[in-house]
Amino acid sequence: MKIIIAGAGEVGRHLAKLLAKENHDIILMDEDQESLDIVGQNLDILTYLGQPSSISALRDVGIASVDLFIGVTPNENLNMTCCMLAKKLGARKTVARIDDTEYTLAENRVFFRSVGIDSLIYPEMLAGQEIVHNLKHSWVRQWWEVQGGQLVLLGVKVRQGADILNKPLRNICGPNDPFHVTAIKRDGDTLMPHGDDVICENDLVFFMTTPEHIDYIRQVSGKEDYPEVRNVFIMGGGLTTIHVTRHLPSHIHAKVFEPDPHLSAFTRDNIDNPNVMVINGDARDPDILREENIEKVEAFVAATENSESNILSCLAAHRFGVRKTVSMIENTDYITMAQSLDIGTILNKKTFAAGHIYRMMLRADVESVKSLTVAAADVAEFHVKEGSRVTNAMVRDLHLPGSVNLGGYVRDGRGYLINGSTCFVPGDVVVAFCLEGEIKKLERYFK
Repeated sequence: MKIIIAGAGEVGRHLAKLLAKENHDIILMDEDQESLDIVGQNLDILTYLGQPSSISALRDVGIASVDLFIGVTPNENLNMTCCMLAKKLGARKTVARIDDTEYTLAENRVFFRSVGIDSLIYPEMLAGQEIVHNLKHSWVRQWWEVQGGQLVLLGVKVRQGADILNKPLRNICGPNDPFHVTAIKRDGDTLMPHGDDVICENDLVFFMTTPEHIDYIRQVSGKEDYPEVRNVFIMGGGLTTIHVTRHLPSHIHAKVFEPDPHLSAFTRDNIDNPNVMVINGDARDPDILREENIEKVEAFVAATENSESNILSCLAAHRFGVRKTVSMIENTDYITMAQSLDIGTILNKKTFAAGHIYRMMLRADVESVKSLTVAAADVAEFHVKEGSRVTNAMVRDLHLPGSVNLGGYVRDGRGYLINGSTCFVPGDVVVAFCLEGEIKKLERYFK
């Protein structure tokens, strides 16, 4: 595919790095030569110095033959403008990064498509929603709902004493059991497990299940002693934190700490939740934390733009006795280190954008793609179409690659787990797991 990325900031660079691995024809556009030089030194891609909203610049980079145009500059208006121009000048698909919740509403999608913007991505909103999922379920490292919650993906760190340790998977999650183990992260490696594999102590295990069996997974993974979150400290103001507060359930009270007076005021002005207090102070200061009664807090969220500060603050919160920590880590080089320090839930806004872009690149009918932040794996929702390969045989006879696992499917609005005798029919939505970069191998089964 020929892809143009407008914006050489963190998100643009991350996307360029991921897509370059797949040998796409990529051009990265930006007005800042220094930002382009950073990318050019590390990636074998073309760069273009110019304004992405300039018609002459877009024509100069061959916009008429572009398969996908991605607007991810820090400026929402610029992203939308350059996507509209790119579409009008011949780009096949466009996606714009935004920072206005109203634009994401379902009733506005048709309007944006009519003006040339095929899709919108709001990483801060998605990060805020995922943080809330993890606060609602304090024993879970990652949580993802499929098709309105008909299926649920859980990432759980399995500790000593759990019932499911050191037993072959075929004995603990057979065809009639209420969950599937779809992926395992162990010692830095991501595994697509099969029947002979076992779960070891300190594995990060990804379960797929239906809603009525979530408590059972909590029980067998040894997580029943985790307290419910009723009080949370959030370090860092800004858009992500604002979205966290908008989705908090009514029983959770939050204190937001932001040392910058202007950002503190902005955050306070945009929060409409009586259970949230914004404090103009630094959550890295132990005296402030003690003064605000951190000993009564069940969760600590570090949501600043500084990955190092977020990691260190979560470690400090652990020392104060906080059981649940959530950290935004924008520098992907730090993710493995944060895992080794047992930070807890780790989120990266760039992976939300990456998953969104992958979905737009696939030729099969895909509703969503999620890149798992802490595991080198992707999860996708594929719609089964008439005549696709997955309708021709039972799952055991499809000869799927070893790097792929099928977790569950939704039929007529109800979720089911998949086993070897499952047969798919048109209209099903199938949740599939694959190692990072392997999703193309799976796509051909659903085209």
